[in-house]
Amino acid sequence: MDFQLDDDQTELRAAIRRFLTTEVAPLVEQHERAQTFPFDVLGKLAPFGYLGGYLPEDEGGLGISRVTWAMMMEELGYCWPSLRTMVSISNGPAERLAQVGTRAQRDRYLAPLLRGEEKVFTAITEPDSGSDVSSITTKAELQGDEWVLTGQKLWITGGLFADWGTVLARTFSPTCDGALSTFIVDRRDTPFSVSKVETMVLQSTGTSEMAFDGVRLPKENLLGPEGSALKGTLAFIGPARINVAMGAVGAAQRAYELSLDYAKNRQQFGRPIASFQLIQQHIVGMRMKIDAARALCYAAAAALDRGESGRVETSIAKLYATQAAHEVADAAMAVHGGLGYATEYPIERLFRDTRGGSIPEGTPEIQTLIIGRELLGISAIR
Repeated sequence: MDFQLDDDQTELRAAIRRFLTTEVAPLVEQHERAQTFPFDVLGKLAPFGYLGGYLPEDEGGLGISRVTWAMMMEELGYCWPSLRTMVSISNGPAERLAQVGTRAQRDRYLAPLLRGEEKVFTAITEPDSGSDVSSITTKAELQGDEWVLTGQKLWITGGLFADWGTVLARTFSPTCDGALSTFIVDRRDTPFSVSKVETMVLQSTGTSEMAFDGVRLPKENLLGPEGSALKGTLAFIGPARINVAMGAVGAAQRAYELSLDYAKNRQQFGRPIASFQLIQQHIVGMRMKIDAARALCYAAAAALDRGESGRVETSIAKLYATQAAHEVADAAMAVHGGLGYATEYPIERLFRDTRGGSIPEGTPEIQTLIIGRELLGISAIR
């Protein structure tokens, strides 16, 4: 299957690279050290289609194909994995709003989000509920004209910085007995507790824990039909897996290119280390894994463009690409020797960030069980 980029895609990639190289790359180190994020960059990325670009034009998007979107995710991962993550997080609520939001919700939240003017989060995971979305315990009870939200969310990307976001909760009302629904929760209107979670990866993404202790929301903050969120949430997972996988490919490509340059220029025993057989073995293995991962990601994106579910393809791509990316980063550590551990050099950060990429949107163990279920028709989960 040929995934050669066409002229338009090649031109878009070149423009993105120029922007990221000149406008974003110089900012990375300072924000990583401060654990902050330059949100003005999101607005500058909007013209390239990074905010809702794959949405249909009548929903505020550009109708970008999933293959093109995959290429765009790789470029972000190459520049800065935290940026890829924050762009993906911004698009989750945008897609949900575009598909099931009311006119009032879209006017208030979607339009400014697509312009890069809003800081958002998606709160699904809980202390005791990660891979198993159906085990969520956060609840929303309808009391008069308000929803009362109670529960905790954990590992919420962007939550430390966000203005508002979407929260998945088990819903109780006269017409719903515990099914999952999505709610818009705006900190500017409805304050709630947010605390920082320290992590070794993606340190500019504001990972947080959230506590909702009887938080009252207007009735109109229900996003989409009551009790329909589980199906809607699961529908987003396939594309989200490609986001993570192609971001990992980009990070691996960066580690590989840094290693090529270092191996050619680093002298030991009177000659470049690129002339050593074991260094060449590292370099060849890195290239093979990157090429294979990229091909799997494009194949998964093409399946979505064809209107297929892509359950197997996206899970295989995510499973292989994220693991391969960390293996590439590990090999880059070996090529760079002591320099690889230096925090002022990017290999150390790429090593940490690629390790973290295997967890979101389904751990390797969960991906393996999903693929096995689809191939064999027998679930090992339930």
